[in-house]
Amino acid sequence: MRTLLKIIKQHITWRHQLLKLARADIIKTYSGSALGWAWAIIKPAVTIFVFWFAFDVGLKLGRGSSYNGYPFILWFMAAMMPWFFMEEMFTQGANSLRQYNYLVTKMRFPIATIPTFVGLSKILVHIALMGITIVFFLCYGFPPDRYLLQLPIYMLCMLFFFIAWAQFASMLTCMSKDFFNLIGAAVQALFWLSGILYDVHTMTVPGWLKTILLFNPITFVASGYRNTFIYKVWIWEEPRVLVYFLIMLTLMAAFALWAYRKLYKEIPDVL
Repeated sequence: MRTLLKIIKQHITWRHQLLKLARADIIKTYSGSALGWAWAIIKPAVTIFVFWFAFDVGLKLGRGSSYNGYPFILWFMAAMMPWFFMEEMFTQGANSLRQYNYLVTKMRFPIATIPTFVGLSKILVHIALMGITIVFFLCYGFPPDRYLLQLPIYMLCMLFFFIAWAQFASMLTCMSKDFFNLIGAAVQALFWLSGILYDVHTMTVPGWLKTILLFNPITFVASGYRNTFIYKVWIWEEPRVLVYFLIMLTLMAAFALWAYRKLYKEIPDVL
């Protein structure tokens, strides 16, 4: 509890700097290229097009299918958009202390706040992408409705979990590059094992396997975005799934606090 209060106090004290650094992180990410900010849209657009072409045109798995009255491309996009944020936080969040090592070694910036401003920069880009997604739905004839009110809740759940993840993983990455390489190898596996390309709730698998899949925070977020845009289900209408996520969030926060308490004094020397 003392460690948690210390981290919260650091975030409150440095709150203005966090917002400035989040903005600087966005600029740094997309500067130095001719297209600049356009890459924030081009990369997701190309990825979604490739998957849509492979599944809907090539394999014809989505052609003619209707998901609560929505075409495959919208069903897929609803869960794919949050994945772009989660994928970046898996890797860049885990590497945040190494990327901004000068803040630790030269400025004595609070270590616990670095993954936070990286997460804030990614969520700002995600919010912009979700705005484009809403416009895309509108072009298909599906205007925003009342269920969109719960979208910020899922965004916050996703943000809090992955900031905790980045706090935990960035500490271990500083101590071992092998851990970061392991994360890179696991990202694609997590993508295929999560409920992004399929609906976990409708899978014909044993109950114990479905429970394991529902414990996956990625599945919670992807399903939540689909519930918002496609299935029109409120977050409290699936209490079991919400409890699973809160358990995982609590565990991730506990791991993050443990890693910080054990390693924060050694990080400046390692970096």
